[in-house]
Amino acid sequence: MNLIQNRAFLSKARVVFLDRDGVINEYPGDFQYVTEWKAFRFLPNVFEALRRLSENAFKLFIISNQAGVSKGIYSYEALKSITENMLEELSKQGVIISGVYYCIHQPEDNCNCRKPKTGLIDRAIERLKSENLDIDLQHSYFVGDTIRDVETGIAAGLNTILVFSGKEKLENRHNWQVQPDFTASNLSEAVDLILK
Repeated sequence: MNLIQNRAFLSKARVVFLDRDGVINEYPGDFQYVTEWKAFRFLPNVFEALRRLSENAFKLFIISNQAGVSKGIYSYEALKSITENMLEELSKQGVIISGVYYCIHQPEDNCNCRKPKTGLIDRAIERLKSENLDIDLQHSYFVGDTIRDVETGIAAGLNTILVFSGKEKLENRHNWQVQPDFTASNLSEAVDLILK
C-alpha cells in the first residue's frame, strides 16, 4: 500500500494551532521575552477558552518563535521549565495540549521552522500521522497575535484568526501585507468564532 492509499485510512482531526505570547500568556512587549516561569502570566479566560476547544475534540498545538534562546537572553532549560509549568497548569484546568513546538533560531539562521515558515506545523502534522490522524484543513485554525502568525496560517492552508490581546493592533490594519480570515479581541472570542 502506498502513502496516498494509506492516507485514505487516516481519521481526520480538527486542529487549532496557537501562538503563545500574546495569545495564551501576557505579551512581554516588543523585543522582550518571557525568560522564567515567575514572569509567565496567563491571559484572562484562557483556561476556559482552551477547555472548550478540548471538549469539542480539537487537537491543540502551541507554535512559537523563541529566538531569545539563541540570542543568549535565556537558556533552553529555562524555556523547557516554562513549558513544563505551563502544561501542568493547563492540565489542571482540563486542557489537553497535543504538542508544543518552538523555533529558537534567529531570522538570519534561515531555518525552516521560524514563522512565517511552516516547519513547526509540519512537525505537528507528522505527529498526528504517527497517531493515524490527518489534519482536516477546512476546519483547522491558526490563532496568533501577529501578522507573521497570519502569514504562517495562510502558508499552511489553515483558517486564520488574529487576536488583539498581544502585539498587533486593529489600527495598524492599513499596513498589513495579508488579511486574516477573522479578528477577535482575545482567545475567548476566537474560540467563539471557531465553535460557531
